[in-house]
Amino acid sequence: MRMANTVTNYDGSITSTPQQLVYPTTVEEIQAVLRDPIKYPSPVRAMGNYHSLTPCASSDGTMVNMSRMTQILSIDTATMTLTAQAGAQVVDAAQALRSQGLQLMTNIEIGNMRLGSAATCHTKDGLDGIEFPQFNSYVIAIKWVTPTGELAEASEDNDSELLKKVRSSYGLMGIVYEVKVRIKPIEALHFSYNPIPFDKLTEAEVEEIINTSEGLVCWTVQKTCFFQQRHRVTTTGKFGTIEAAIRRRLWSFEGAHIGQFIHRFFRDPKVRNAIQNGTFGVNKALYESLHLIGGITVLAPDKIINYEKTPPSARYAFTFWAFPRAQWLVTLRDYLEFADKYFQRTGFRCNLPLGAYFMRHDTNSLLSPSFDGDVFSIDPIHAVTDIEEWHRFLREFNEFAYQRNGIPLLNQSPLVERKHVEKAFGQRWSEYSSWVHSMDPGGRMLNPFFAALLSSAPPATTPSKEIR
Repeated sequence: MRMANTVTNYDGSITSTPQQLVYPTTVEEIQAVLRDPIKYPSPVRAMGNYHSLTPCASSDGTMVNMSRMTQILSIDTATMTLTAQAGAQVVDAAQALRSQGLQLMTNIEIGNMRLGSAATCHTKDGLDGIEFPQFNSYVIAIKWVTPTGELAEASEDNDSELLKKVRSSYGLMGIVYEVKVRIKPIEALHFSYNPIPFDKLTEAEVEEIINTSEGLVCWTVQKTCFFQQRHRVTTTGKFGTIEAAIRRRLWSFEGAHIGQFIHRFFRDPKVRNAIQNGTFGVNKALYESLHLIGGITVLAPDKIINYEKTPPSARYAFTFWAFPRAQWLVTLRDYLEFADKYFQRTGFRCNLPLGAYFMRHDTNSLLSPSFDGDVFSIDPIHAVTDIEEWHRFLREFNEFAYQRNGIPLLNQSPLVERKHVEKAFGQRWSEYSSWVHSMDPGGRMLNPFFAALLSSAPPATTPSKEIR
């Protein structure tokens, strides 16, 4: 174990200075932390690589870094499952599986997310959403240490309803130390890029694109929507490895590095905006070229990007809000108008393409953004050089999304407020809040971020019998 330090999240927007920062290597060490509130003061928060864009893992008490519990415990080809310690990264799990011709069900882009986080937080993946869009929907068993230091577990076999809640727990019920996920044989994927000028895009076209895609992301550049559609194929061909490497390089370095460079070194607004327009033109030309050559083909695990060596000068931030599928096109039109007016008024605009992830109906976790039906997100992405400037934009965008039935993620929607989650999740938020309070009546895991979001705590009671 190791003592106090300063912890900063991936994009540099959040800094915590816990009294204790510990690196457990065994379950017993996790138990020791949770059983000793004097030496390890509350709130106790588990963390992985802290790619989260909200203070969900922050604490001025105790933070538990899981980076030293990374073992792949088993790969079972009979049950098609992988079991690993919670500190294993997605990219490392994928590599272990790949050596046996296997892959994860959902190959999320941020490969440095640790399995404990992926199992209990929410992710988005429009390109692997054939059945379910959430990584945690394929997590079939979770083991954790409770706030009082006891061992607990939930699985699809012994308590599927509890598992649905734990998949949305964000560590508020304790610290996860082991995860079991479904796997499958490795697949080759083809990505096509279908450009449609936004002012010509119709609801019928959106519906047709959805119905003919296994997975789908829409990238909007200079008012042209590029629909990135995913389909399984038999082989990647001779250029698959090269195409995957170029894609990873663009997302892990080039795009954000250029965006930050422009903002840092071109202070004159007219010059900066002219150069920014040029980069948007390059982005648009890149997507158009991908369309003309017929797209790219990669192995599914090659979608995963390792950001470990990405310098601060090449990092980007984003936010996620999902909207009911039926209103997405209208909301996208409203957003493009909102973004234009915001730019005219303040001089700020996002410097990377606008993302939008299609997510199919998924009720496998209590706070799934697509619990009530299919959703399509709107995700502003920005290579940040001025945090306050970015946050001012986010506050107005959050209000925009809130007024249009938007659904945020607690780890990927910065500056989220209680009114946002209460409207987005309705009765499920009340149910979730009551469950969290019952699992941790003493508030051992409850940091100020979640305390501000949860509904009022009920009178103190004994822990729920759902703990096993």
